[in-house]
Amino acid sequence: MERIVMYNVDNQKEAVNWKDVQWQYVTAVERRVLVLGSGGREHALAWKIAQSDRVSKVYIAPGNAGTMSVGENIAINIADFQAVKDVVLKNNINLVVVGPEQPLVDGIVDFFKNDDDLKDVKIIGPEKNGAQLEGSKAFAKRFMERYGIPTARCLTVTADNLTEGLHYLETLEAPYVLKADGLAAGKGVLIVNDIKEAKTELKEMLSGKFGAASAKVVIEQFLKGIEVSMFVLTDGEHYVILPEAKDYKRIGDGDTGLNTGGMGAVSPVPFVTPDFVKKVENRIIKPTIEGLKNEKIDYKGFIFLGLMNCGGDPYVIEYNVRMGDPETEGVMTRIDSDFADLLDKCAVGRLNEARFEINPETSVTVMLVSGGYPESYKKGMRISGLDNVCPCCIVAHAGTKLVDNDIVTSGGRVMAVTAHGKTIAEAREKAYHNAKMIVFEGKNYRHDIGLDLMNL
Repeated sequence: MERIVMYNVDNQKEAVNWKDVQWQYVTAVERRVLVLGSGGREHALAWKIAQSDRVSKVYIAPGNAGTMSVGENIAINIADFQAVKDVVLKNNINLVVVGPEQPLVDGIVDFFKNDDDLKDVKIIGPEKNGAQLEGSKAFAKRFMERYGIPTARCLTVTADNLTEGLHYLETLEAPYVLKADGLAAGKGVLIVNDIKEAKTELKEMLSGKFGAASAKVVIEQFLKGIEVSMFVLTDGEHYVILPEAKDYKRIGDGDTGLNTGGMGAVSPVPFVTPDFVKKVENRIIKPTIEGLKNEKIDYKGFIFLGLMNCGGDPYVIEYNVRMGDPETEGVMTRIDSDFADLLDKCAVGRLNEARFEINPETSVTVMLVSGGYPESYKKGMRISGLDNVCPCCIVAHAGTKLVDNDIVTSGGRVMAVTAHGKTIAEAREKAYHNAKMIVFEGKNYRHDIGLDLMNL
């Protein structure tokens, strides 16, 4: 049996009940895990979980053509919680990891906790009230204001106070940030340079531009700086800071063109120094977890911190209640400890006992997308060349499916290629070399992932 060392949040060794540890080792080999989702994030999570010698089987629902290589796909609609329950009970699953945000916002964790048949099943994710951190921009901003968490000043606007909103825009300097309050599939944030256009967009959003998600709009001060994503896993009391990443949202090189779900990522980020992390920890992470506890929100899962580094000081742009994409594809490759064990301990409130190690090398992730994305694009394009990718690279499928033994495209973001190196330059060279090996009609990708970080 391997030796297990346990730590508390101050990184101090704690007394170990070795009898209890031995029991965990014997029973953990029967761990059966279900990952919910079908994107690159879920492929990366399933890939990392499957590496644990304490996991006997990984299921992915509904999964994609890539997740089939690390577990068993189950074709269900994850919005149907009863269908999820049936899968869990049929396959004796004892740990569920929720990938996307929508099931969390819709209350899947509450469903599990309130069902007697599922009482012994562990689930990673916040309850519905905690998922409001992502499900409602207005809720998140009020939460940050209550607990003194640094963020941009803002005003929440509905049709009832539109006039106030129009006047508030005039108090701000361009560019103007408009955020749909609810989930809008990553499309609900507008950054507008012209005041007249901002006022027009505000009216259109409130009139249903993003459906019910923009019935309420948060007008926000624009923060100038460099963005970074930081990730926390918490059991509501203890927490682990996962590797950070910088992602690239625009479709074109040089951050040009339309916003996307993400075109690539780099981890670690050069400006995220120990001093910066300490600021994030003291000013944001600890107040966030204390705030959740104070509001009686049971939170066992991921907290994604979308941050702006403004002259060395971190400000929260947004919370997400799950891991990011494509950041997860790179972050998972940098975790050197048993991730399934980390999740298991998180689910039972014992995260302080987990062993956690990070690979110091740099990962660079390049997202391959369909031609035309993020607007209209073709599906069903046959993908070849995957066998030519070096084993040193990890390819996470995002929008793929298997048709007549061929892997074909089924989404805008098709797959993410991640490579490691001692430097960003070395990782970039490997990632791009292998990205060229993969071929499908209309393939597109950015050529500048990480270039902006090389001289920092």
